Amino acid sequence: MDILDAIRQRKSIRNFKPTPVSKEILKKILEAAVRSPSAMNTQPWEFMVMGGDVLETIRQSYIEKLRSGEQPCSEHSVVGWTKDSVYRQRQVNLAKELFNLMDIARDDTEKRAQWLERGFRYFDAPAAIIILTDRALAETAPLLDLGAIMQTICLAAVHYGLGTCIEDQGVMYPDVLRKHLNIPDSKRIIIAIAIGYPDENFPANRLQSGRESVESITTWHGIM
Repeated sequence: MDILDAIRQRKSIRNFKPTPVSKEILKKILEAAVRSPSAMNTQPWEFMVMGGDVLETIRQSYIEKLRSGEQPCSEHSVVGWTKDSVYRQRQVNLAKELFNLMDIARDDTEKRAQWLERGFRYFDAPAAIIILTDRALAETAPLLDLGAIMQTICLAAVHYGLGTCIEDQGVMYPDVLRKHLNIPDSKRIIIAIAIGYPDENFPANRLQSGRESVESITTWHGIM
């Protein structure tokens, strides 16, 4: 697949077919992804790949904690913006598009709660990839490199007919992940990527979120 086609086709998938993804394909995706650039080739990433009974146990534990009222809290903050910022507005616009596709009314608290739980269930994906880094590194030092490998994983997945969703909800109860994946304290849990074969009939999967025009965010100097 042409790389530009993969970039244009990639989008967040929020429901997956139950079809398992083979270890062989997942390994090929990671083998491609580790060619991502990193500062001075430090390669500050490690992966925990989960599926089957392990993933289902973690899913159930997440939902139990969420329903019990235990406050989710990741080890690394992924989002953060003021309410009056353009970033908040983009988030709101995305939510409106998704809720419209899913027929979730603003005042429908039950459907909104069900939607929230989807993220904590890894959108029912048959597999998920947890990206870790080492606590020996400064907290922000590896983030650019980890962003690069996240994108590469998602693009490589497109090549194999798979969909992905990068999601912080998948790491919001780190104690659960540490328990069931035997993650040592020396590692920092950064982000999750749900991965699997997209359910094309799921309404939210029709969404291709918009982007700002290049003209509106780019200033040119010395280039005609």
